[in-house]
Parts: sequence; C-alpha cells; structure tokens
Amino acid sequence: MLKEGDRAPDFSLPNQRGETVSLATELTKGELALYFYPADFTPVCTAEACAFRDTYAELRQANANVIGISPQSVESHRRFAEAFNIPFALLFDAGKSVIKAYGVDGPFGWGVRRATFHIGQDGIIHKRVVSDLFVGGHLELVKDLTGVLK
Repeated sequence: MLKEGDRAPDFSLPNQRGETVSLATELTKGELALYFYPADFTPVCTAEACAFRDTYAELRQANANVIGISPQSVESHRRFAEAFNIPFALLFDAGKSVIKAYGVDGPFGWGVRRATFHIGQDGIIHKRVVSDLFVGGHLELVKDLTGVLK
C-alpha cells in the first residue's frame, strides 16, 4: 500500500456521468482527498460518502476536492450519487487497476480496503488513513484539508 511521501499513481477512469476523470487534471484544481471504498449502498460506505458530502462546500472553499473510487459500475455510481446527493466524482475501476496501484485491493483480491489519501498538488501523498470499518479517521483527514483541524 502506498504511504506518505510516495508519488500518487496517475489514472483516468469514468465517473458516474460517464465522463473521464484523471488525477493529473484534478490536481491542477487543488489538493485532493482520494478515497477507496468497497461498494455503493452499503451502510458504512453510504455513511462515509454522506460525511464527505456534508464537508464538500468547505473543501471547495479551501481549494480541495474529494473523489471516490470503487469497482461498481458507472450506473451503480450514478444511482448512488443521485440517491444521496453526492456532489463529487465517484469513479468506476472496472479491472481494479487503480485499486491495485494504490495497494488497497482486499485480501486475496476480494473486495477493496477502505482508504483515504491526501494528495497534494505536487502529486505526493501527504497523509493516508486506512480503516475498513470506521469512517472517523477518513473524515478527520478530509476536515484537515478544509482547514477545520489546522
């Protein structure tokens, strides 16, 4: 799994609207909280996405953004984003290539680890949180990007 100080691997994946999103382009807009999650519509993943949604305005004011990645389809992400008013990109990693590049593939290739990476505009990982069942640390990382915890 990637750690603080590592260069974040670039990627291009489709979001819930079918548009291609790349890390390189996103980093021109500001810092990024990139989070990986197991599945749309599951209780912990829904709580996490909604917590990030609730801090999204502050993130944007702080010149930062959040993006989620999981192996669910564009259609699943679209329904999930619409059901919970998710304003940020949810990316479809069909073959789990990005999930594997970041080292968050589940044990024996099953599932996805819940991990959040703070990536600076320089493409370097500044912080990382890994917690499969609890979202508190992930939310703290995102709030840190907004300046709430600084």
